[in-house]
Amino acid sequence: MLAGAGYLFSQRSGTPKSGGKNAPPPGGVPVSVDMVRRGNMPVYISSIGTVTPVYTVTVTSRVVGELVEVHYKEGQIVQKGDLLAVIDPRPYDAAYVQAQGQLARDQALLNNARIDLQRYTTAMATHAIPEQTYATQQAAVAQDEGTVKLDQGNLDAAKVNVDYTRITAPISGRVGLRLVDPGNIVAANGTTGLLSIAQLQPITVIFPMAEDYISEVEHEVRLGHSLRVDALDREDQHELAQGTLLTLDNSIDTTTGTVRVRATFANTNYELFPNEFVNARLLVKTLQGVSIAPGAAIQRNGDQAFVYVVDPKTSTVQLRNVTVTQTSGNSAAVTGVNPGETVVTDGFDRLDNGVRVSLKQETEPAATPPAPNQSPAAAPVKPAPPGSANTQINTGSKQTSPAPQK
Repeated sequence: MLAGAGYLFSQRSGTPKSGGKNAPPPGGVPVSVDMVRRGNMPVYISSIGTVTPVYTVTVTSRVVGELVEVHYKEGQIVQKGDLLAVIDPRPYDAAYVQAQGQLARDQALLNNARIDLQRYTTAMATHAIPEQTYATQQAAVAQDEGTVKLDQGNLDAAKVNVDYTRITAPISGRVGLRLVDPGNIVAANGTTGLLSIAQLQPITVIFPMAEDYISEVEHEVRLGHSLRVDALDREDQHELAQGTLLTLDNSIDTTTGTVRVRATFANTNYELFPNEFVNARLLVKTLQGVSIAPGAAIQRNGDQAFVYVVDPKTSTVQLRNVTVTQTSGNSAAVTGVNPGETVVTDGFDRLDNGVRVSLKQETEPAATPPAPNQSPAAAPVKPAPPGSANTQINTGSKQTSPAPQK
């Protein structure tokens, strides 16, 4: 009972009992620290997007016939106008020759009718023939002229069909898998098609954006600013390609409260593949000259964010409320702390106002200037004095700390 009373007295007096579970070590609570720095903080809008080709074409035959030649390989990159396949042209060549013969025949009849009309015109001037004969010959010439025009149209149609037997690429892009093998009879304007082509350069990414950002994005676009869009892999770790905002859709989806956004990418090295899911990151603006703290230093108590600031003179910590204005990766733009101040990034379990701390004897990773999805580089934990050129932000990545030295 005396021991219990002694423990209760020590708790009420605020003096932790020697060897207690929450008692700070004699040298201070071991913590990791980093410095707040002044810098620029990018403001991103992130969302999951789908890689979408600008053009996707299903190539079909315009004429009926046997597929006799295939001039492409599956997955090949083709250019607009390249020959892809050939339909048996012999029936259409024969029809073209027939149309030529019909046109030549009717053209000869027209020429003869015009010669007769000239004769009738001379005879009519001397009243050698009745007026009715002259009018009939005029009608015969007009009829033959119409016939020749009809024949010319048939000849042009036959020539078009001959051209259709040679199927060429309507756009530049990547050929998909072959849908019809040589030797098969293909139908005109079939629904399945012979092959498909997807344009890969340039290519676009479509992703949803919350309607809250529309006015801000539209404002930047109206000012003529080119907004950068990054496409990252599924793990949101590696940048696949960098492009620019192309346009916003013309309406908001009322079920989700979002608007579709299209960004364009040069896709020079074919980093993006059609229908691939990527993490799209739209850079809206950049906050200039703000206080940037490591994200690991930000603690929360309900809705209030706070940090532990280390007093370099007394080696004690002070709890200070802060306001987080923007986060980017492992860094946060905050108000309430000043550049050059040292904040705790690890070892919060036994911290409170005025508690003495000591630095963990280890090398910890430090945050790079706000660049989300990039692995932070390793840097010593030792805090640099304000204004030091080597000041970096600790990202708060998970650490394995050795036992504090006694």
